[in-house]
Amino acid sequence: MSGHRLEGKIAIITGGASGIGAEAARLFAGHGARVVIVDVQDKLGRKVAVSIGEDRATYYRCDVTDEAQVENAVKFTVDKYGRLDILFSNAGIMEQFGSILDLNLAHLDRTMAVNLRGSTAFIKHAARAMVASGIRGSIVCTTSVAAEIAGAGPHAYTASKHALVGLVKSACGELGRHGIRVNGVAPFGVATGITSDGTAEGDKNVEGLIAASGNLKGVVLKTRDVAEAALFLASDESVYISGQNLVIDGGYSVVKQLPSA
Repeated sequence: MSGHRLEGKIAIITGGASGIGAEAARLFAGHGARVVIVDVQDKLGRKVAVSIGEDRATYYRCDVTDEAQVENAVKFTVDKYGRLDILFSNAGIMEQFGSILDLNLAHLDRTMAVNLRGSTAFIKHAARAMVASGIRGSIVCTTSVAAEIAGAGPHAYTASKHALVGLVKSACGELGRHGIRVNGVAPFGVATGITSDGTAEGDKNVEGLIAASGNLKGVVLKTRDVAEAALFLASDESVYISGQNLVIDGGYSVVKQLPSA
């Protein structure tokens, strides 16, 4: 396996200031890519860019729900680096668990705006840039195990991630003619800013719950594991993989959970 699997590649990573996105930014840069970290968490985003090295990473403020900002983020990347090879559309939010009987539709609209509309806008403008330059690029979206099985996430979040998998498949169908691949990574529970309060104790509590409910024992999913899967799909090691939702759940979504003996 090559030590620099993304050598010379240019990548945009949304939600790149924390969690899976920040881990992916470090990993992609470590494998030779130059990354543009897109987020609205300015302090965290700049901190990640500085930690990587400003010759390899740049922070760009962008609200993914605003298409004009999305278009500008892609334009900034192409103007700065001359091309765009990889989009890791990772920005996402999750509401609290609750009954469908009491679902706040404003929360549904917000979740759809970030998780689905934001990814759609970035796929649209990133693909435009790739097609215009003749780049056989790779687009990867963070979906969720909640897109594979009901009950693993709140209602609005689950609906948004199911829709995102549909978008991955639909975009794959059109963009294949341009040599552009589109895939998803679907993690099981992982301690990030949308599941934990960010403290060591909070992360430990979340990971304890994940370990208890997960199918695969003896290992707890980390942000690094999800970033590694995204790296595989972004790199030429997956050169003929498109339209897939790579589930990183230790078998949770395919195994019927039986009561303990």
